[in-house]
Amino acid sequence: MPEAPEFRTLLRSANLRITRPRLAVMQAVHDHPHAETDAVIRATREHAPDVSHQTVYDALNALTAAGLVRRIQPNGSLARYEARVGDNHHHVVCRSCGTIADVDCAVGEAPCLTASDDQGFVIDEAEVIYWGLCPDCAEARIP
Repeated sequence: MPEAPEFRTLLRSANLRITRPRLAVMQAVHDHPHAETDAVIRATREHAPDVSHQTVYDALNALTAAGLVRRIQPNGSLARYEARVGDNHHHVVCRSCGTIADVDCAVGEAPCLTASDDQGFVIDEAEVIYWGLCPDCAEARIP
């Protein structure tokens, strides 16, 4: 897990000001992959108790726009955030409990998949979400 000095370097490299709230949000997202916004707010407040909801939302937006944090939103789910960026990985989501896990690229290099017709777009990323049951939910359904 990156430490605060590395977060500072990441913020500098993205031309973002280094602020206590941004550092706390980055720590929260690193500590809690695939967390919903409310969970990020709670985790941020462990490091910076006086940070407002709006400040966390602003930091998440800035970090996402800078490519330091990735926002995902599987169908029927609230937005979630993760610090694993730039590798075009995918996700698997449990239909029962909503658990989300990372899945490495299907095959080959990013964007992992080739569109049958790219419509003239220069594609640099593919987003795939696999759906199913996590091991715990699958085991609970076995009679």
